[in-house]
Amino acid sequence: MVIANPIYDVVFKRMMENERVAKFFIGTLLEQSIEMVEVKPQEFTYTDELAGLSVFRLDFIATIKTDTGELKKVLIEIQKAKNQIDLMRFRNYLAEQYKKEDNVDNEKVILPITTIYILGFTLPEIATSCLKVERNYKDQINKTTIETKSDFVEKLTHDSYIVQVERITDRYQTRLDKLLSIFEQKNFVDDKKIIKEFTHVVDIEEIKIATDILHHSGTNSEEKKKIETEQEAWRTVNAMFEDKEKKYLQKLKEKDQALTAKDQLIAELMKKLNEKK
Repeated sequence: MVIANPIYDVVFKRMMENERVAKFFIGTLLEQSIEMVEVKPQEFTYTDELAGLSVFRLDFIATIKTDTGELKKVLIEIQKAKNQIDLMRFRNYLAEQYKKEDNVDNEKVILPITTIYILGFTLPEIATSCLKVERNYKDQINKTTIETKSDFVEKLTHDSYIVQVERITDRYQTRLDKLLSIFEQKNFVDDKKIIKEFTHVVDIEEIKIATDILHHSGTNSEEKKKIETEQEAWRTVNAMFEDKEKKYLQKLKEKDQALTAKDQLIAELMKKLNEKK
């Protein structure tokens, strides 16, 4: 079966609109049973006035309720390239979410936050395809682990999950493996890496639903056009930032060379002054 590559915002949005798939996606990563989920894509437009460029994109916020009754806010971010502006944008976005109250059953509440990052690039230091960064409570006086959770602490700190799609292998054993297989960046049938062949045997109903949705996105001409538009826009953005980064690094190099020359000049002058003494 051919499916669309879900690392594109428009495709991921289509997949996460299905409640059962959204529960499976979040619950599998968090290793929790999800009783309720509400996913709200947040529209965001990046604009560069100098380049005359405006790029529409989505962030995803999910309000979930676990089978234990715990309510959480899950922020899902897809970052296809390692651009500084993306990192700073999401830091600011995260700060805004910490400041914001949520409306649950017509009541204003503050929810704990969990973040999920789906990266289209690799972190050189981290070899795994799926990383969990979690918190532990430690008693610094007695040097012991505290098992009890505090509502105050939970709402001021958060766990994070990072998926590196380029590191996903063809391993297909656990529920997590099967979820990650959807994002595997292999077996593409086009040069643009928009459409790929899903080669695994589907034995989980949620994976079947997800791949059916992705199949439609990959074979419907209007859906494919949306993906191509998004891909081209971000190719332009990435090229622009690569050029800016090169210029910035060149300026740093020139500045470093100028400082080195200045240091050498000072050293020579000091040497001459010492010789006159």
